[in-house]
Amino acid sequence: MKILITGGAGFIGSNFIHYWIKNHKDDEIVNIDALTYAGNLANLKDLESQENYKFIKVNISQKQEVEEVISSEKPDAIVHFAAESHVDRSILGPEQFIQTNVIGTFNLLESARQNSNIRFHHVSTDEVFGSLGPDDDAFDEETPYDPRSPYSASKASSDHLVRSYFHTFGLPITISNCSNNYGPYMFPEKLMPLFITNLIEEKKIPLYGDGLNIRDWLWVEDHCQAIDLILQKGKIGETYCVGGDTEKNNKEITYKILELMGKGEEMIEFVADRKGHDKRYAINFSKLKNELGWEPQVNFKEGMKIMIDWYQKNQDWWKTIKSGEYMKYYKKNYENRE
Repeated sequence: MKILITGGAGFIGSNFIHYWIKNHKDDEIVNIDALTYAGNLANLKDLESQENYKFIKVNISQKQEVEEVISSEKPDAIVHFAAESHVDRSILGPEQFIQTNVIGTFNLLESARQNSNIRFHHVSTDEVFGSLGPDDDAFDEETPYDPRSPYSASKASSDHLVRSYFHTFGLPITISNCSNNYGPYMFPEKLMPLFITNLIEEKKIPLYGDGLNIRDWLWVEDHCQAIDLILQKGKIGETYCVGGDTEKNNKEITYKILELMGKGEEMIEFVADRKGHDKRYAINFSKLKNELGWEPQVNFKEGMKIMIDWYQKNQDWWKTIKSGEYMKYYKKNYENRE
């Protein structure tokens, strides 16, 4: 099977490519990515020489680029990760989120439809469902959409577009809405890797507001396994919620990282809360468990230990990102191939 991955140079996408090549050695992977700030080809450096892996620089918001790569590569399936995903950035500049998350998804759907109805899996977020109160039931596949930021609104729009292509055109789609992922290759502006890398550098860690915002945390390889099952065995036209069964508030996360890294609470610096900061997300993944037999395998403490160890052993990776040097890797290795 040949699978086209969008956004494969990002955090979850690159983990998925590593997972797929490890578990499906005979398949081909075509990775397309625009290489914006969050796309880092160093995430996939060890795969560059493999015959069953190919990278092509494509901006999914450019319809002609998308059509050319899909019509020439003729993939059997598309797994769509590519997205602008940082809430703070969506508040500062919403337009790019519409271009990538809405227009980009539309371009992919059109190309998939016009090229023999390619199997299409769309990776989305629990943020489309809005915010939960402390005693509210967790999100599930029947939860009404209630996005609260330009980011989550753009992802909600893309979800609706994907469903419409199933109902209107019969495109074989599935959708997954996941909770917060964590693990290797996570971009250092996000909470966990920012805190871990700051502490390695003996810098303070900035905690938003009162630190009581709650998220459900999902080990990234568990997420990859869920997508694998949905892609191969999921019911066409259906949505599956993917959660980690690990609700933690940001203060709990902070103190766990401090504990595991042998640091004290004097390293915490409380900062002003961000606009539109949803209070709580939680996922009920019983549909995925009951229909496909999936449940998370890595518990939170184990995952945090693995993640901290990875960032301690891969300091060159994240230091080049924090300094901006990582963009030179692309320029040196790929710019002259376009």
